[in-house]
Amino acid sequence: MANQPHEGEKKENKSVYRVQGFTCANCAGKFEDNVKNLPGVQDAKVNFGASKISVYGEVSTEELEKAGSFENLKVSAEHGRKDPKSEEPDKEEKIPFYKKHSTLLYSTLFMALGFLSMFVNGNENIVTALLFITSMLVGGLSLFRVGLQNLVRFQFDMRTLMTVAVIGGVIIGEWAEVAIVVILFAISEALERFSMDRARQSISSLMDIAPKEALVRRNGQEMTVHVNDIAIGDVMVVKPGQKIAMDGVIVNGYSAINQAAITGESVPVEKTVDDEVFAGTLNEEGFLEVEITKLVEDTTISKIIHLVEEAQGERAPSQAFVDKFARYYTPIIMVIAALVAIGPPLFFNGSWETWVYQGLAVLVVGCPCALVISTPISIVSAIGNSAKKGVLIKGGVYLEEIGGLKAIAFDKTGTLTKGIPVVTNYRVLNDQINEREMLSIITALEYRSQHPLASAIMKKADDEGVSYTDVLVEDFSSITGKGIKGKVNGITYYVGSPNLFKELLSASTFNKGLEQDVTTLQEQGKTAMLIGTDAKILAIIAVADEVRESSKDVIQKLHKAGIKKTVMLTGDNKSTANAIGGHVGVTDVQSELLPQDKLDVIKQLRSEYDNVAMVGDGVNDAPALAASTVGIAMGGAGTDTALETADVALMGDDLKKLPFTVKLSRKTLNIIKANIAFAIGIKIIALLLVIPGWLTLWIAILSDMGATLLVALNSLRLMRVGEDE
Repeated sequence: MANQPHEGEKKENKSVYRVQGFTCANCAGKFEDNVKNLPGVQDAKVNFGASKISVYGEVSTEELEKAGSFENLKVSAEHGRKDPKSEEPDKEEKIPFYKKHSTLLYSTLFMALGFLSMFVNGNENIVTALLFITSMLVGGLSLFRVGLQNLVRFQFDMRTLMTVAVIGGVIIGEWAEVAIVVILFAISEALERFSMDRARQSISSLMDIAPKEALVRRNGQEMTVHVNDIAIGDVMVVKPGQKIAMDGVIVNGYSAINQAAITGESVPVEKTVDDEVFAGTLNEEGFLEVEITKLVEDTTISKIIHLVEEAQGERAPSQAFVDKFARYYTPIIMVIAALVAIGPPLFFNGSWETWVYQGLAVLVVGCPCALVISTPISIVSAIGNSAKKGVLIKGGVYLEEIGGLKAIAFDKTGTLTKGIPVVTNYRVLNDQINEREMLSIITALEYRSQHPLASAIMKKADDEGVSYTDVLVEDFSSITGKGIKGKVNGITYYVGSPNLFKELLSASTFNKGLEQDVTTLQEQGKTAMLIGTDAKILAIIAVADEVRESSKDVIQKLHKAGIKKTVMLTGDNKSTANAIGGHVGVTDVQSELLPQDKLDVIKQLRSEYDNVAMVGDGVNDAPALAASTVGIAMGGAGTDTALETADVALMGDDLKKLPFTVKLSRKTLNIIKANIAFAIGIKIIALLLVIPGWLTLWIAILSDMGATLLVALNSLRLMRVGEDE
């Protein structure tokens, strides 16, 4: 085995290649081992789910194809460049069915002729034997070649088992049955390959979403340019009905953009100047000019595809169990088969021919095809389906852990709430004061402040057409922790907390009724501010971070799904936090928290419930996200940090995707468990048929093929799991 490189060396010399032609997970593992042994290769890792191999070191595609010659694998560089008008390098050419499966068809033809000859000339006829042998050789040549190589090297996999069984069958003269076994095994492999290809389609369809060319304006001229040749700062022209080819910011135009490819939401989003657009989304109605902000390999869709493919290569705990089990299972089957073949004849005077035949049948039934494929197809199908629905799951391990969650913690701002403050209440306290003039003065003061809530007041003024930028404010100053003040038209106005006005006014002039109004607003989860002079209060204004419409429904669905504890984490004061927590229906509220406190809460929840998820925005909540079993980030589409740091990203900033993710994870776990149980169960039943001597070669291979087919079809159901089921 080649020496393992240092981590730094690995990263410097890493190349990724796409591989066409994998038939099974075992073959992928054998290809990986072959590549590791190539001169110049330090290490290699196959991603069976994405049909890719990462190679650390110097190697050519010809050498890689030679390492995969046992499977006729075709290898191409992941980012190979071609003429824009030619096929993409990783596109698999369409091969007609009869050409793709010609060996299987010819093998079946010779077998049919063999049965015809057996009917006409009898079983012992030389022509009959030759026809069956031809059928075996045509249909099983690649199987025998690999099987014999494995046998010589004492590598035991399903092809080794099949090769030994076929050789034994030929020796005892079971021509017809061996021919059937070879053909059924070939069909089983074709079905396995078809199932994995179907599961991978969810990713290959993502790759086709973004156009390969874009209309770009350079030096006053419009020209069609391949996406690989587009630079940051180029202006891309997007006409109505066209797909957007690159990530960028709108510099001219207005339109509704369908972002389903990225966020999973099919409802178009209104976009105008300074709004961000993503490659692969559809411009429905307007004419847009977009300034490119990312190179093609850095676009959001490219990152999603890359992360999903990496996720499919990450082995889930159940996959690790199956791999370990299969490693010991195959040699054990060979020992059992040998005991069945020689035990009864040696110790109980059994017929050698009968028991050798039974031993060969045990070898065939022992093929772990269904078991080996039970987990990868499920993981690939589920992760691909979730990506299309706008949920990016970073690996099989997280997919499984979501299914075992017992508690979920939510950051309040930007998760349960929209994260955008809005004015909810505004009232002047004197009929003689003009509401619009008062709002203009308040906004003119807030316009000069750095307070986080100032933007909400400015937005209200903008929405109502109240001007404030032209209002002259003199002697403006901030009163730390309490509010602001400034002089307008010779009068000094104050905007701030009730405590500020308690200090400014005497106890007799501070309205106790107004104090009750402020308390009521705070109990509703709002921040109340008063406006006035040093003599009287003139108006009251309340601002709140709006709760998402979906939050209450999401929390209810999670409780119905069996999540025992939902906790809201926030830095807000207790009354505001309790008001919002009560509204959305979480089981617990933790308020007035610093980032370190959030981390402590997550650790406490983990000690109590073991499996805990944290849902946050992927930036401020990084420590808590990292400490949880599964970190779930909101708004992955526009946040590189969320894509990189979280274990799961909800691409559309949409909390409604969370119950779907929990449901998909649990369904995946159930299907994997059912697949493993069924694959092992069918083997045990078939092996029990040995006792009365009922097990035949064709029953053995049929049970193996049937199990493989049912396991694959069961796994592919995960591609159809919807959000509303």
